Amino acid sequence: MRNHQSIHRLILDNGITLICTENPAADLVAGRIFLKQAGACWDSPQKVGLSHLMATVITKGTKRRSALAIAEFVECLGAHLGADAASDYWALSLKTVTADFPVILDLAAEILRYPTFDVGEIELEKRLIVQAIQSQREQPFNVAFHQLRQSMYPNHPYGYSILGSEEVVPHFTAQDLWEYHQAYFRPDNLVISLAGRLTQAQARDWVETSFGDWAIPEQSIFCPILTPLNVSPQEHLTPQATQQSVVLLGYLGVGVKHEDYAPLKLLSTYLGNGLSSRLFVELREKRGLAYDVSAFYPTRLGSSQFVTYMGTAPENTAIAIAGLRAETERLCAQALEEEEITAAKNKLLGQYALGKQTNGEIAHLFGWYETLGLGLGFDSEFQEQVKAVTATDAQRVAQTYLAEPYLSVVGPEEGLARYFGWTSETESQNSAALV
Repeated sequence: MRNHQSIHRLILDNGITLICTENPAADLVAGRIFLKQAGACWDSPQKVGLSHLMATVITKGTKRRSALAIAEFVECLGAHLGADAASDYWALSLKTVTADFPVILDLAAEILRYPTFDVGEIELEKRLIVQAIQSQREQPFNVAFHQLRQSMYPNHPYGYSILGSEEVVPHFTAQDLWEYHQAYFRPDNLVISLAGRLTQAQARDWVETSFGDWAIPEQSIFCPILTPLNVSPQEHLTPQATQQSVVLLGYLGVGVKHEDYAPLKLLSTYLGNGLSSRLFVELREKRGLAYDVSAFYPTRLGSSQFVTYMGTAPENTAIAIAGLRAETERLCAQALEEEEITAAKNKLLGQYALGKQTNGEIAHLFGWYETLGLGLGFDSEFQEQVKAVTATDAQRVAQTYLAEPYLSVVGPEEGLARYFGWTSETESQNSAALV
């Protein structure tokens, strides 16, 4: 665990937030450059997937270099450079040996400030994205998760695939990307988080050299107004000729800034994290119901989803649904034993510590916290919040959020019929409803 004496935060004259973590263990530096206000939540409903397309094409050419020239330059340095989009942020990542880092940072600045959005590269990436969307439709878990997400987040960015859709992505143009770039790529929207063998003075000098002359535009940054979310549990199913049924139960939770975030994270760990988790032991080991079983609760700025999941034999679909429901209902009805909550805390905090071993992980974590508006102190605050969770807290949170689930099932029709009482007429109605 690194202490906060080695982590520095400062705001540069043009509004860039710089996070520097000194970690001299290896002669490497990793960086994450976040856009605080960008990502899928900033895509308009008519342009869902534009943030992701931006991440795929922005490294494919600048005013000075072609896509090939950029790739060759990065490869010759033995460096890493890539971009990705998420719901709550957009980021560029980079890593190289310390001596070469100023050079790769210069390239990152060139990419962020002077992209060309070559039409040929855009068309290629759009085709690849559409292929990825089509591929996901053939994967039962992705189908089930997509319909769960849509039912939990109607008309909300969290309900859309980060990739976009087959109907929308092919129509994106270079002009769309230019407008996105003009709106969000600006110095006062940047968090640059660096970690490795460097000092605060070096970090500031490198960033000011590469980004210091980037002026803040006069126009303000657009902030989306998101649809309010209401809990309205539904059941959705999709018949598919698969070898197993995929069952997902979803519960609408809270965002990372809410006081109930840490207890929900702890309950997710207890239920479905690892071979010793409650779901694995009870539903797979003891009852043999599950090929795969888990729970997850992603960290989100807005209301996140608490999901339990199982892959099971089609004839066990109804039993699997009942088993998953019973385990969350147990959390509502019965407080955890002291040894159960202690074990879950140790697992969660141990895995959290293991997630901060590399420079890339450190740069991402602290840059991400800054981007979400949590601040550097959240690293220790979160751990203290987890330690403070009591069995009473856990039960209260379970009763508040885990009482009634959304349900999404994908599997062979015979397995669905046992639970839903299906007929061929029902099938056509449900299929139409999912289009």
